[in-house]
Amino acid sequence: MLSNFATKKGVARKIVDIDDVIKRFDTYLMIERGLSKNTVEAYNDDVQKLVAYLDDAGLSPADATEGDLHGFLSGLFDLGIAAKSQARILSGIKTFYKFLKIEGYIDNNPTMLIESPRLGRKLPTVLTIEEIDAMIAAIDLDEPEGQRNRAIIETLYGCGLRVSELIGLRMSQVYVDEEYIIVEGKGSKQRLVPISGVALEEIQKYIGGYRSQLKVKRGCGDILFLNRRGGMLTRVMIFYIIKKLCLLAGITKNVSPHTLRHSFATHLLEGGANLRAIQQMLGHEDISTTEIYVHIDRSRLRQEILSHHPRNVRDNE
Repeated sequence: MLSNFATKKGVARKIVDIDDVIKRFDTYLMIERGLSKNTVEAYNDDVQKLVAYLDDAGLSPADATEGDLHGFLSGLFDLGIAAKSQARILSGIKTFYKFLKIEGYIDNNPTMLIESPRLGRKLPTVLTIEEIDAMIAAIDLDEPEGQRNRAIIETLYGCGLRVSELIGLRMSQVYVDEEYIIVEGKGSKQRLVPISGVALEEIQKYIGGYRSQLKVKRGCGDILFLNRRGGMLTRVMIFYIIKKLCLLAGITKNVSPHTLRHSFATHLLEGGANLRAIQQMLGHEDISTTEIYVHIDRSRLRQEILSHHPRNVRDNE
């Protein structure tokens, strides 16, 4: 007797409903792999692109050969998609074919010998401390959202958060007396991140002022940063806030919320923080991801984290 997911040796299951297979692939990514919602959505989009490409050729994913997949990847190159994006899409496709093999839809994985495109190391855009100060100075505290935006910038820069981590941050995860926050990162993994007195002060002003006047939507009672309707902020909203402040501050660099994360890590490294400590603060599983900041400044790797971040240095003076 075979289980629902088992097959006789050498006899692959037939894909009858590709949409159903993709739904189960999403479930596999969330439950068994523990990937975040954003990553699952990205992988789903990658697979949908491949399915559409193969469908035009009259093929099922289970019938595709290594040559068919090379054709798909070549099409991405021809469209001018960057090597980094090609590599990310290939990662999603490889994971999908691993899933098909586990589920018994294929006997041999056609992606096994496909190599990712070579990626050049590109140094991230980083703001100077003066530019970050200029962004904060450009915030109009007379506007209703002014204090909230100030708290947002100080938290993004002071803790090196991803934008998804910022918008999901809860008040119950902010420990004022201990001066740290609990951050839920990729794959729902939690980490402790020290937070400066400067950022905490701005957060408390926001909570006691603007936030206390909002009519909070159901389910958002514990969410720290809210929009004017009392709901969660979106990634796009944070992007817009930062772009507007850069424009007001006269900053011409290509800046995104992630730029503040890069700036956080770079300024810590320049101040002498240990690379392993920065890795833990950023939530990087692999130290090689963090090592890119060494290329920005290799000169000083001496002491631990809080005594070196410019916001904390100022706070202690």
